[in-house]
Amino acid sequence: MLPPDIASSTPDERKAFVSRQWECMNHCPSCGKCHFLRGRDALQLYADYIEGRRSYLELTLEIRNSL
Repeated sequence: MLPPDIASSTPDERKAFVSRQWECMNHCPSCGKCHFLRGRDALQLYADYIEGRRSYLELTLEIRNSL
């Protein structure tokens, strides 16, 4: 699923997308979401996307490169 475009979505829509994408699947060995987030809150990590300041992809790459 592609993230909502900043120009054509609301902060609530973007927040809902981030919440769905990073929802815990309760199966850490096969999921990998917890490893990627490293205990950090997805809504905080993606706050700039939710507020429309930076793209989802840009933030995801930044988070990935910080591992």
